[in-house]
Amino acid sequence: MLKLVGTDGKRFYTWALNPGKYVIGRKQECDFCIPHKTISRQHAEIDIKTDGEGITLTDLDSHNGTFVNNHRLTGCISVKEGDQIMFGGTEFRLAVKDEVENDSITPTRTRLSENEPANSVFLSINEALKPLPTKVTEKPELLPVIFEMAKMLVLPEPKEVMLKRSLGMIAKIIPAERLAVLFVSDDQEEVYTAASLLPGGKDPGAFNLSRTIVNEIISNKNAILIGDPHNDPRFAEQKSIIMSEMKSAVAVPLFDEGKVLGILYADTTSPLHRYDDDHLRVLATFGNIIASRLQNYSLLTERQEKQIIEAELRRASDIQKNLLVSDPPQVSGYRVFSFQEQSRSVGGDLYDVKLLPDGRLLFMVADVSGKGMGAALLMSNILASFRILYESEEIDLCRMVQKVSLQMYHSSAPGDFATLFIGLVEPDRHRIRYINAGHNPPLMIRADGGLTHLDSSGVMIGAFDFAAWSEDIIELSENDLIFVFSDGVTEAERENEQYGDSRMEQLVIDSRQQSPCDIVGRLMGDINEFMGSAPRSDDITILIVKRAEK
Repeated sequence: MLKLVGTDGKRFYTWALNPGKYVIGRKQECDFCIPHKTISRQHAEIDIKTDGEGITLTDLDSHNGTFVNNHRLTGCISVKEGDQIMFGGTEFRLAVKDEVENDSITPTRTRLSENEPANSVFLSINEALKPLPTKVTEKPELLPVIFEMAKMLVLPEPKEVMLKRSLGMIAKIIPAERLAVLFVSDDQEEVYTAASLLPGGKDPGAFNLSRTIVNEIISNKNAILIGDPHNDPRFAEQKSIIMSEMKSAVAVPLFDEGKVLGILYADTTSPLHRYDDDHLRVLATFGNIIASRLQNYSLLTERQEKQIIEAELRRASDIQKNLLVSDPPQVSGYRVFSFQEQSRSVGGDLYDVKLLPDGRLLFMVADVSGKGMGAALLMSNILASFRILYESEEIDLCRMVQKVSLQMYHSSAPGDFATLFIGLVEPDRHRIRYINAGHNPPLMIRADGGLTHLDSSGVMIGAFDFAAWSEDIIELSENDLIFVFSDGVTEAERENEQYGDSRMEQLVIDSRQQSPCDIVGRLMGDINEFMGSAPRSDDITILIVKRAEK
């Protein structure tokens, strides 16, 4: 009887294939459930025909595909004993029943040449990690060492100490002249020694593995059992083995969650200690424990790096908030209110309000493309550039926008830009001169509820090295207001539905008699009610300039 055996990198599966149809997938209701992220809810179907009629495999339009012997399945095909099957990122094989019994494991050997000796084989790591045969597990010295190594999973010790101690424990079980843990560079071009042990006390020397061995272990996730290398045509004419006097060697990948972290290697020069499949399986078991501990180190490093990044983001957020005006200056006859709520620690929205020496009030709102730290850096650059221009020359809105746009174009990456609305309140004339550089059209709300959109008068800044903007002027009567906002307001979203312009405009019109602070409070309350528990996807920035009654 055939069985479907395999692993998802964490668990091993064995399913008997009796006649019938079986659905394989991530859903609990599937006949064969594989709870792995690369598996679709209903991934594939295997049909076991009655005796003599064979087995067929069908992919059920899975997202990550079904592969048979490295060929992606596009329909229904027949499969047979020994076929290698991948469901997404998991690896399986059709095996006969006796092949997967603990006491009679026969490894599948992949021959590389017709002349390969019988005692020199490559073995899939999935095969090498099958349960150890009873004749091995009954050895009294094995289990205590495995238990001792398992304790390493929780011991807070340096990686180098852990690796060295592991090799010492392995030496109690596997006779070896040399033991080593080798790491492979990310580009797989270099192999270097992380830890080594020579029980005889001699210098372990340089570890040089052939490209053939490295590829088999790292790329193909194969363990390797090597007999006498001098009689093996694959290695006879290359510096492929660690020591010229070596008689036998075993090497296994340090394998965890689908990734090969390195190589665990042992060799011997004694003809009395020729390695066999049992040695290979024991080494693979030890390698699996070491790989789990190495993965823990990686997770710890990632957590520490994340904590550092979070601390840096908190600091950046504080700096960014300090750059913005917390209490906008006021000008006689007008009320000014600003508000910002960021969706992340740092954001790309900015606003500014500046009372000029001649009594005019300059204000702006901008929205930088992108999100996160990159947008925040651009935001601070734009804000600093405008503030320098406030102090350095006569205020000319078109000239200011052009200078900042060119500076941004030449100092930022292609595709970086910002939308901008900048206005200049002239309180003695009760008018506002403004430029809209590709920004969401602000609302001009009249005291009687009339609405005018202050449309764009030029493109966004930073996008081109040539651009021209025109300045527009609008007059304000008593209780008229300008409502400037970023698209985080109208694009606030829940379940693919956006808050929208119409809802925002109606609320601002209905609230026009209230103070700017109360208008913003009412709007944010409505947005929060609309979104419910949905996460914020963009920054929200609002600035209101309202002419007061006499």
